[in-house]
Amino acid sequence: MSGRAVVVVPTGTANLASVRAAFERLGRRVELAAEPAVIEAAEHVLLPGVGAFGAAMATLRESGAHTALERRIAADAPTMAICVGHQLLFATSDESPGVRGLAVVDAHIGRFPDGVRRPQFGWNEITPEGEARFLKPGFAYFANGYRATEAPGWTVATAEHGGRFVASMEKGNVVGCQFHPELSGDYGKALLEAWLSC
Repeated sequence: MSGRAVVVVPTGTANLASVRAAFERLGRRVELAAEPAVIEAAEHVLLPGVGAFGAAMATLRESGAHTALERRIAADAPTMAICVGHQLLFATSDESPGVRGLAVVDAHIGRFPDGVRRPQFGWNEITPEGEARFLKPGFAYFANGYRATEAPGWTVATAEHGGRFVASMEKGNVVGCQFHPELSGDYGKALLEAWLSC
């Protein structure tokens, strides 16, 4: 296994076992770290998340990790955010009114509309829009009750569930995934490999 570690920022709500296993299958060590200096200096950082927007954001603020994440994203350092971690890149969310996210993306996370299964569990088709470096067509695994419908200034890939929504997005070396690449078979493995190469 390579000595190069992927630093995973704990949000207090994430199930990290599948994330750790996915990177170890790719020959990478995983190091959990909330310390801002470690997050800023790391080669690759992953922001995971399973749970609530507000609780996860509170954990990041308590450790100071939020400012380190904001700085490394502004510097285009390789950073990936998945599931609730992806949602934390946005400014606000219906899930936790009044809570400010990292606001890397000036947009809102809304709840899926009535009339569709909520939360969405299972596989959904990903369709990139425009020129994408990491995002490819395919199928990925989702477990989400909330989603963004826009990501201004980012290259996005979309899926359909109660209307079009942002399934993934990228800008430079930063990737946000509403889906779980670590649970998405060969599709997710290819995405993680491509991101680790930057």
